[in-house]
Amino acid sequence: MLKSYYCLPRRQIGYLRFILESYDGVAFVTTLDNRQALVEVAYPASRRKDAQALLAALAEECTMTAAAAPLTSEDSPL
Repeated sequence: MLKSYYCLPRRQIGYLRFILESYDGVAFVTTLDNRQALVEVAYPASRRKDAQALLAALAEECTMTAAAAPLTSEDSPL
């Protein structure tokens, strides 16, 4: 699975989830931080073209911006 990260207005998270779920198997959304409205969108490599086209259209519609992948415990220098 390939992953992309986005920040968007909190009120748009439900809408984003609804739209992505309606495109069966193209992409899946997970909310990583509800306060910052940070989401992870995962999609199969075989659906990359479809997913990226859909995400580009939704980025404009939902005012979402690409975000860096969040740090994990594996990324920590400690």
